[in-house]
Amino acid sequence: MSDTADVTTLTDIQWNADGLVPVVVQDHATREVLMLAWANAEAVQYTMDTRQGTYWSRSRQELWTKGLTSGHTQYVRAIFYDCDADTLLYIVDQAGAACHTNTHSCFTQRVLLADEPAKPLPDDLRYGTE
Repeated sequence: MSDTADVTTLTDIQWNADGLVPVVVQDHATREVLMLAWANAEAVQYTMDTRQGTYWSRSRQELWTKGLTSGHTQYVRAIFYDCDADTLLYIVDQAGAACHTNTHSCFTQRVLLADEPAKPLPDDLRYGTE
């Protein structure tokens, strides 16, 4: 495996066989994980150029920019890549709901495992950038 410490261009990202990379989206203010989406190089480049969260819809086979129809926009403050350069993390200012179900996060009410499943995760179980 190549050294990914020097990733500087989109060609260095480890895209999957479909030319996509998973994108974890995290709220800048709360550090809450809001959603998981997929992006191709065009979506990531558009996000970098405009700071609007833009993704690839696997079901519709097209680009989509969060909030164009709902008004629930994402201003992308930062983009990180993981140690293998095969996953991206967008740090965003979320306006309105992030989830298509009209909830702030896609990760609500569906607990697979937690100490107290009926309660939200405590701050020390949320991942931040600091």
